[in-house]
Amino acid sequence: MPSTPIGDDPAEFLELAINHAIGDRVRDERRRLGLTLQEVAARSGLSLGMISKVENAQTSPSLRTLARLSQALEVPITTFFRGFEEERDASFVKAGTGIELVREGTRHGHRYTLLAAPKGPQRRLHPFLVTLVKASETFPLFQHEGVEFLYMLDGRLTYRFGRHTYELEPGDSLLLDGTVAHGPEALTELPIRFLSITVEPDRESGADRPG
Repeated sequence: MPSTPIGDDPAEFLELAINHAIGDRVRDERRRLGLTLQEVAARSGLSLGMISKVENAQTSPSLRTLARLSQALEVPITTFFRGFEEERDASFVKAGTGIELVREGTRHGHRYTLLAAPKGPQRRLHPFLVTLVKASETFPLFQHEGVEFLYMLDGRLTYRFGRHTYELEPGDSLLLDGTVAHGPEALTELPIRFLSITVEPDRESGADRPG
């Protein structure tokens, strides 16, 4: 499944996770009955394009759409949400199918791929694969709540954290306070790939709050 560009909004992550759970369940039930997409469309009165979009998590189906699908597939409507509820503590993403996000650094040539769509208590954790494939004359500095962990996979770069800089190469890691300005300062060897795992503070308990 191709990457899906979305905004950097936790509500959008949750919506996408629900859409994927519904799509997977609809596909499983269709295959269980040995039906084609066209046959499900005929049974439900929905268009072939709509069935395809639901299975590929390209739309948020309405309750009316889900009701028609439940009749066509001969299952209760709650069946479509079962995958999301049962897998709320796990998020499995196949290689190359991460969610591509548009963030502040995108216009400077940074590519952000979300490696999981956290659910429930895990929604404060956001694991990204950051890819830099071209030199840039300007580098954005980032500031955010919580902490961030970086792990270098490929290439070499100079990374700024406040008044300090670090020369990072494959195998190096850096744990930092997100409220301090930070970001790449010089790209020494391209292409560059590193993991960036951010953990937002728990606003209810105050846990993981930096400082």
